Amino acid sequence: MDAIQIRDLELWAHVGVLEQERRDGQWFRLDIQFQLDLSAAAVADDLSTSLDYSLAIQALQRLAREICCLTIEHFSEQVLDRLQELYGPVPIGLRLTKCSAPVPGFRGLVAVERSRGGGTPPRP
Repeated sequence: MDAIQIRDLELWAHVGVLEQERRDGQWFRLDIQFQLDLSAAAVADDLSTSLDYSLAIQALQRLAREICCLTIEHFSEQVLDRLQELYGPVPIGLRLTKCSAPVPGFRGLVAVERSRGGGTPPRP
């Protein structure tokens, strides 16, 4: 199966267990993979036979501005919901990364990987 990927989409969102995370917001990075047959679009050079990824980017930027929740898991569920509203039952995989988890002495990344419809999260 072919795929369209959106990688390293940076989103500022009000998500976190700590009140200051929800109040002040923080950076998240999102990688998405849509699995679909791209052969018709490749032959015909016709966007209507593919998927307009600009719509996903705009919808997710709006979602990030609107959302206020506790967990990255809930944020990822909202991302999957928005993408399915746009494109229907296309297999989707995602990785949503919290860029600066407020854990004392921790300097890594925290991420969740999710999928719908048999999709596969993109690999780093």
